[in-house]
Amino acid sequence: QLQLVESGGGLVQPGGSLRLSCAASGFTLGDYAIGWFRQAPGKEREGVSCISSSGGSTNYADSVKGRFTISRDNAKNTVYLQMNSLKPEDTAVYYCAADRRYYYCSNYVLQTYEYDYWGQGTQVTVSS
Repeated sequence: QLQLVESGGGLVQPGGSLRLSCAASGFTLGDYAIGWFRQAPGKEREGVSCISSSGGSTNYADSVKGRFTISRDNAKNTVYLQMNSLKPEDTAVYYCAADRRYYYCSNYVLQTYEYDYWGQGTQVTVSS
């Protein structure tokens, strides 16, 4: 069974950090580009970051540039999203998604919902 599982979410104070993980089972994550998305209550899902299968191409939403870093460890079949200097507006359910078609993280790849596989999401709450 092909599956993506996110973990690492939780409650953190403003200015704090979290590292989200996206682990794959049933397929080799290294063959796939990975996107991180988030959805806050009452808002549309938005692309946060993406990374190509090789890791050589990354992209970030303007709202998280300089604070979030995406990386991958293909040996562990896992992609990470390091989130620093968290703000209350970062509160959302965070999802990872995988697709084999994307070799470069253009703004289209960052923003499109056209990914083959999606995880179930992990809640991130930034609050004092």
